[in-house]
Amino acid sequence: MRTTIPEPADSPVPDLVGRDFTATAPNQVYVGDITYLPLADGANLYLATVIDCHSRRLAGWAIADHMRTDLVTDALRAACATRGSLAGAIFHSDHGSVYTSRRYAELCDRLGVRQSMGAVGSSADNALAESFNATLKREVLQDNTSWPDESSCRRELFRWLTRYNTRRRHSFCGYQTPNTYENQYAATVPAAA
Repeated sequence: MRTTIPEPADSPVPDLVGRDFTATAPNQVYVGDITYLPLADGANLYLATVIDCHSRRLAGWAIADHMRTDLVTDALRAACATRGSLAGAIFHSDHGSVYTSRRYAELCDRLGVRQSMGAVGSSADNALAESFNATLKREVLQDNTSWPDESSCRRELFRWLTRYNTRRRHSFCGYQTPNTYENQYAATVPAAA
């Protein structure tokens, strides 16, 4: 299934990440993508994510039965609600039509988010988001090829996505959860005078 069909943009979006999926602090650099969630009846749900490169924390996400721009704008708004602000942060994605849409660019401008995109057709340029999607499907679906129905899919995804931040340990974070990793970082930052 082809999911990356770019819409002509007013101005090209640079690659501000260059395959370096790290950040010196939370809320600086995010990556995101859309993945399909296959249902037994042949339909799909779609998950859009916003992942912090510092801690691998899933800061925002949205699930829908479509891949319209609303899906990714909902995920970015959820990340903004989680963080309080995304002003100055970079959000890196592929060239999918929803990420190149005028509406998405306008939301990024309103939130103060700097857009970044890898090369067209290069999954390595968004490897962190791609890896997240593969891990999610491997751990939730296990040996199954689809979810039995929409409500089961939504329920299992909610459970796993919540666990991802609060209980799932990451080698990148020194085998801590993303939330613990961020909390430890926050404890090292001097309080504002």
